[in-house]
Amino acid sequence: MKRPGRFVKEFALLLMAALCLKAQAPVPLGTTASFGVLAGSTVTNTGATVVNGDLGLSPGSSVSGFPPGTVINGLQHITDAVAAQAQGDLTVAYNNAMGRTCPGANLLPGDIGATVITPGVYCNSTSLGITGTVTLSGNASSVFIFQIGSTLTTASSSVVLLTGGVLPSNVFWQVGSSATLGTGSTFNGTILAQDSITVTTGASLNGRALARTGAVTLDTNAVTQPGAATGASGTPAPPSLILVMLALALTAAYSKREWLVRPFGRS
Repeated sequence: MKRPGRFVKEFALLLMAALCLKAQAPVPLGTTASFGVLAGSTVTNTGATVVNGDLGLSPGSSVSGFPPGTVINGLQHITDAVAAQAQGDLTVAYNNAMGRTCPGANLLPGDIGATVITPGVYCNSTSLGITGTVTLSGNASSVFIFQIGSTLTTASSSVVLLTGGVLPSNVFWQVGSSATLGTGSTFNGTILAQDSITVTTGASLNGRALARTGAVTLDTNAVTQPGAATGASGTPAPPSLILVMLALALTAAYSKREWLVRPFGRS
């Protein structure tokens, strides 16, 4: 049977290890970070879409629907060196997100509507849907990475809700094929899709629509590039930091106890 002191020490060390492993750094976007929309083949728009941030296309050359769509606080980069570099950085970001370790406990069901999700890496090897509201709960340092093997689809009027100060710049959706945001839905985070992204009528995206090889299709949307990520960079978020400090205090208390009782121990 373990002595209580030994149990305290082991618990403290395990707590520190678990918390440090849980902290996730944001996905590095490189030059892609300035884009609200980036596609590989075409960008097509219908209606009064507003893209807040850069709009880019590479290696394709067909962009239609601007106007009536508008680009504010950014530029259009069509088959130029900037767009090519952004596509290269998108490949790096896509592979980084896909390569993160997904704990077995974080396997997602086919639909994550009506759930509350805390920071970490989550995965579904096939298709992921959102019907209703999914809540991402954390703080300004929290990072969420979703690895989706095939498609991402949100139902009409669905919502990705951020609570506790979670920032859309710290939320990443790596999609193995294509993503579709349903009519009137509200979505937060950066979509990194292997193929195409369709943002249907009236949907809003507080994040980025980044498609590696296919098209980005828009229809009367608001797409807002959320700025640079401000996530953990390998450091636990504030609540986790408090627990780490507790674990350190427990370890120190145990070490001090051993030093104090040693002179009185049995020979």
